[in-house]
Amino acid sequence: MSDSLRMLIAGLVLLVMAGSAYLWWQERQAPAPLPMVAPNTSAAEPAAPAEAPVHHAIEAITPPPEAALPPLTDTGSEVSDALIALLGRQQVLTFLDVSDFARRVVATLDNFGRSHAASRLWPVLPAPGRFSVIERDGATYMADSNMDRYKAFVGFASTINTGPAVDLYVRMYPLLQQAYVVLGYPDKYFNNRVVKVIDQLLATPELKEPAPLKLTEVQGPFEAPRPWVRYEYVDPALETLSAGQKILLRMGPENARQLKAKLREFRQRVAGNNAMG
Repeated sequence: MSDSLRMLIAGLVLLVMAGSAYLWWQERQAPAPLPMVAPNTSAAEPAAPAEAPVHHAIEAITPPPEAALPPLTDTGSEVSDALIALLGRQQVLTFLDVSDFARRVVATLDNFGRSHAASRLWPVLPAPGRFSVIERDGATYMADSNMDRYKAFVGFASTINTGPAVDLYVRMYPLLQQAYVVLGYPDKYFNNRVVKVIDQLLATPELKEPAPLKLTEVQGPFEAPRPWVRYEYVDPALETLSAGQKILLRMGPENARQLKAKLREFRQRVAGNNAMG
């Protein structure tokens, strides 16, 4: 259970933007070139076979032609300026790593639905503090103090303005789609993956009581560094949840409820009635 909640901030920034922008982009914009980047090799699962695109209700959120801004064409200052305009300079400086932002976001969000999300690819800065546990009645549990570490992020995500965020997603989509192709999905659409990840996050179970933890067994003569990142759930059903779902669980029920409510709002806004397709 690595200290991965920081990933959520980038996930939420783009989840609020998420929708089926590909159709709009394909008809109106030429994809901007993206500097070649190394594919994400951290995911153990191979790329799935090609599938037919699922087109969501992007028409409902696409700005009229006279109001549309040109697509973003690089991953440097132009993307950084757009994020600052949406989120505020201090928020961007506090939470995000905007270097190679499109690749970082695509790799991280893709891994939300998998078993592991490599921290080296996160588009956010490391969180202060560390995961802590308590011992009770011979069992190990997550300490309640962990939940307090995440309140600032929940508050930040809750204040994101959905409309401008979706507009930014549409502008940024050529970069995101190209990064998704480089990641290893030449026949798929990033917007479809985003919607699927939203659905998976919303399906995260809500624990009625704290779940016991255990330290992952490490083989060898040496003491493993940073033992606080080695905790896993005793319950196999919880341990097999995706990385994104485990993040919601470790935030605590109240934080998770707030984020789920916001995710539902975002999903309705960007995906429309066809989002379950």
